[in-house]
Amino acid sequence: MTFKAEYIWIDGTEPTAKLRSKTKIIPGSPAGLDALPIWGFDGSSTNQAEGHASDCVLKPVFTCPDPVRGGDDVLVLCEVLNTDMTPHSTNTRAALVEVAEKFAAQEPIFGIEQEYTFFKDGYPLGFPKGGFPAPQGGYYCGVGSDEIFGRDVVEAHLDNCLKAGLGISGINAEVMPGQWEFQVGPLSPLEVSDQLWVARWLLYRTAEDFGIAATLDPKPVKGDWNGAGAHTNFSTKAMRENYDAIITACESLGDGSKPLDHVKNYGAGIDDRLTGLHETAPWDKFSYGVSNRGASVRIPWQVEKDGKGYIEDRRPNANVDPYVVTRLLVDTCCSALEKAGQV
Repeated sequence: MTFKAEYIWIDGTEPTAKLRSKTKIIPGSPAGLDALPIWGFDGSSTNQAEGHASDCVLKPVFTCPDPVRGGDDVLVLCEVLNTDMTPHSTNTRAALVEVAEKFAAQEPIFGIEQEYTFFKDGYPLGFPKGGFPAPQGGYYCGVGSDEIFGRDVVEAHLDNCLKAGLGISGINAEVMPGQWEFQVGPLSPLEVSDQLWVARWLLYRTAEDFGIAATLDPKPVKGDWNGAGAHTNFSTKAMRENYDAIITACESLGDGSKPLDHVKNYGAGIDDRLTGLHETAPWDKFSYGVSNRGASVRIPWQVEKDGKGYIEDRRPNANVDPYVVTRLLVDTCCSALEKAGQV
């Protein structure tokens, strides 16, 4: 008896890494993460090695049922290591592990809203060839074939994520035709990041079967159209218990060089999306406010009313590395809360 294991990893493509995967046939039955063997690949073909020393190592870090193949087959998300078993320079997960462990006592939790856009034959789905659809207005959370494009793919992707046991918490149509969103979380930093990467892989793989491409381009159509983000909702135990911690977290994100430290790591092309228009704050100006979708960081109105809850960092691009954005938010906010004695 054998089963198929789809080994998935993040490559070294710049400025935005791509997902890669290949299949390993393993004897026996699936027996959990610890039973999955390490594997390898040609790093010279993924922008992760030179041809004269091209071997890279795949270390399984997360596994779930494979909803595409079904049966006993599994998906296996891997970290990339060098042959001496140290983290590869493109391995951003390893740095998150250290920060997540350092601040684990503060119980950080995330929910990430992943926006994306469907393309067909070089055009956004729903755009007429050589032209433009009606202006934005009725597409967001819309219904009807004149406003909604790609729902069959979205529903199939949602079902695949649920069959895989991922922490998907919702979907909705977005502001531009052919643009959608799914949400992952609330989960811990490593869980939300691992599962978002697998959900992205499933998005690309599901859309494949429909002859449609999905992109995380933060500004897939220039002009008066919304970009695509990955709004990141974040809280700690203290933030979920009192409002002072909410304000401390917001203030820490605007302190000194922190705004630029974060923004420059929030996805390639961020200045094309964070223009101050289309429900964004300018990339070079930090702000926060209650119920303000034009701020860098939004405090939901319910949080102010309840005096506790979470914040939403609206700056991350759709193409952000979740390992990086969660690490930065945990490190900045948890350090500030610890310093203020709000833990």
